[in-house]
Amino acid sequence: MGLRILITNDDGVDAPGIAIMADIARALSDDVWIVAPDGNQSGAGHRLSFGHELTIDRRDSRTFAVVGGSPADCVVAGMTHLLGDRPADVVLSGVNAGQNLGDIVNCSGTAAGAREGAMQGAIGIAMSQGIDYSVSRDVDWSNAIAHGTATARAVIAAAQGRDHYYNINFPFCDPAMTRGIAVVPLQRFSRSPFRHYPSDNAGKFFVAIPDTPLPLDPGADFEVMRRDGYVTVTPLMLQQTDLDLARRLNGTLSLT
Repeated sequence: MGLRILITNDDGVDAPGIAIMADIARALSDDVWIVAPDGNQSGAGHRLSFGHELTIDRRDSRTFAVVGGSPADCVVAGMTHLLGDRPADVVLSGVNAGQNLGDIVNCSGTAAGAREGAMQGAIGIAMSQGIDYSVSRDVDWSNAIAHGTATARAVIAAAQGRDHYYNINFPFCDPAMTRGIAVVPLQRFSRSPFRHYPSDNAGKFFVAIPDTPLPLDPGADFEVMRRDGYVTVTPLMLQQTDLDLARRLNGTLSLT
């Protein structure tokens, strides 16, 4: 029996990146399902819509939009309901328009789709196409198109167990100039990259990333993708406990 693949994203079911992800998935399997938000959910993180009724809009026999739902909601609906008694083996989230690097994965709906997939027992993989914002905000999808299938196939083959999920970013260089796949840690920024950003409308503001916190680790995902031209793969753990610190603290804390 071949792989069953579930696709989600945070840009919405009609976003161009999800069509690219569908092509990537269909090169790996003929059993591909799409369950994605009906609109943009960028920055939704791992929000789950507890206490709010959601509606499923069936687009075709294997494509569904969750009205008002987050990427995590979509994975839950797909893995525990829409795919019936055989949940997906792999959850692919993306391809996101723009990189999800470093600490940004903590708010990324794209990363959350892969994380919830792993929590539901699948191999969870998030994919994002980098943008050179110093040049333009337009997305050149060519790297994800050229290297997405090979990267997904390599990660699926290497994945062990279900205690991790994987964050992949494609560089914005010409695909022929891409140097390969680099397995790297995420960039821990010196401070949160998110800032209050004033709006032109009086009394209103945005939460935005106006600049990149420095310094940057030359061996972490941000620089290896942006500067060195590699497809970056970062394995992330579901078990967030710092086990070494927990062992060191055990017995040292008291209420007196």
